[in-house]
Amino acid sequence: MTILVAYVPRPEGQAALEKGIELALASKENLIVVNATPGGTGEDPSRADAQDVERVEQLISVSGIKAEFKQFVRGKNAVEELNDLVAAHSVSMLVIGLRKRTAVGKLIMGSMAQEILMTVECPILAVKAN
Repeated sequence: MTILVAYVPRPEGQAALEKGIELALASKENLIVVNATPGGTGEDPSRADAQDVERVEQLISVSGIKAEFKQFVRGKNAVEELNDLVAAHSVSMLVIGLRKRTAVGKLIMGSMAQEILMTVECPILAVKAN
């Protein structure tokens, strides 16, 4: 079985990563950490840069678990990428990070977390950043 972590380079992404490593260690499962953005010409704050990718890869390599980091920038949104990974792997749990947003902020910007919760077909653990 595999634990899947949806990673973004923000505190909520770090919280999801830390919890995913903790769960994989406790259950002796594999870990896949994924950073997925649709790409395009604009700057995307959800896309991990090379320095952040290196930091995450170093963190998972010293964790003592079988783990890999995947980054997708190929036109699909994060929810589509997560659904594809859940379908392709034996995922026991998806770990996502949450951030506090106002109701108006959710209305205007949407909620990726809500879309993940409503569409991904596996158990989901949502964690908050400290």
